[in-house]
Amino acid sequence: MTTDAQLRGISLDGVLEKRRLDQALNAKEFAVAAGISYSTAREWFRLPGFPVLRGVVFWTDFVAWRRGETGVQEPSTGPIARTQEKTPTKPTSAGLPAKAARILAEFA
Repeated sequence: MTTDAQLRGISLDGVLEKRRLDQALNAKEFAVAAGISYSTAREWFRLPGFPVLRGVVFWTDFVAWRRGETGVQEPSTGPIARTQEKTPTKPTSAGLPAKAARILAEFA
């Protein structure tokens, strides 16, 4: 596994489960999840703008931070991204988007 003495007691399975559940990771757990040394994790935790909050980081916040730092954008695929790419619908006289007004009219 790891030769870093600081990380010997950290369970990879436990860390991966916390990461999957988007639970907070301390510096040691984060180091194991990211595959970096404990000293590097501590260094990153001190970087300005790094998403650490009271000594912990959430994996999704780290991923978003990393994408912002590297300029890598998430691929725009899937129904959510396609919906966001469309131009907004014009509201009806009731102040609702056209699709919502059609749905309500079906139940009337």
